[in-house]
Amino acid sequence: MSNLSNPVFHDADKARERLERLRWPDGPVCPHCGNNGAWAIETRPGLYKCAQYKCRKQFTVTVGTVFERSKISLDKWLMAVYLMCSSKKGVSSHQIHRTLGVTYKTALFMTHRIRLAMEDNSDTPMGSGGGAVEADETMIGAKRQKLAQGRNAHKLTILSLVERGGRVKSFPVPDVRADTLKPIIEKHISSNARLMTDGGGQYRKIGKAYAEHNTVDHSHGEYARGDVHVNTLESYFGVMKRGINGVYQHVSQQHLHRYCAEFDH
Repeated sequence: MSNLSNPVFHDADKARERLERLRWPDGPVCPHCGNNGAWAIETRPGLYKCAQYKCRKQFTVTVGTVFERSKISLDKWLMAVYLMCSSKKGVSSHQIHRTLGVTYKTALFMTHRIRLAMEDNSDTPMGSGGGAVEADETMIGAKRQKLAQGRNAHKLTILSLVERGGRVKSFPVPDVRADTLKPIIEKHISSNARLMTDGGGQYRKIGKAYAEHNTVDHSHGEYARGDVHVNTLESYFGVMKRGINGVYQHVSQQHLHRYCAEFDH
């Protein structure tokens, strides 16, 4: 689907057929009961009825997805998905609105829905079996943001965890104290992982719960010692900041977790 002239980006029926092949490689599966037997309803292409006697519910390929109950044609949805997944530093809702010919409000709705689908809801701990996992935090946004009440606000803070050769998960946090970071790190990183962090004091107590805890001291110019480093996360933060500051320009605390999911994906 890399060619923007592909019919799936311009024909709703072609887009539906493509999504059906991706989601149901072995034929339609009822999203209500999980039965893989269904028959097509000829009066409406793409509509199926479950063959399970106790179910018999009608469904389409969009049921149970972020495309469900949307009046936006599926070809526009797939185009938006392609643009967001192929743009390393993100693509703004204004650009989606101009490219797809939809209103800005519709484009904003679409991009947030797609970010929802990008969220990693896996409960599998990172670093299981002794793998290396880096943990670090960063701040994004203007140096000082003025609130409506006239008070100053600090930058938005993000904690990120990356499993080398695997996943990355990011979490907006109110601060970088050990009591704040510890529950998140312990939930998502396996206790037998090799934890890699910088020399921040908040990680000393947290690191005791892991098979290994290795640090690098940035304050003394140390950025790598063999395979001990957090350079993977530093590179990730570079892409994230260029996207948020350069493409999105401003991200509110309310929606920050959605943008984290996009860059994690």
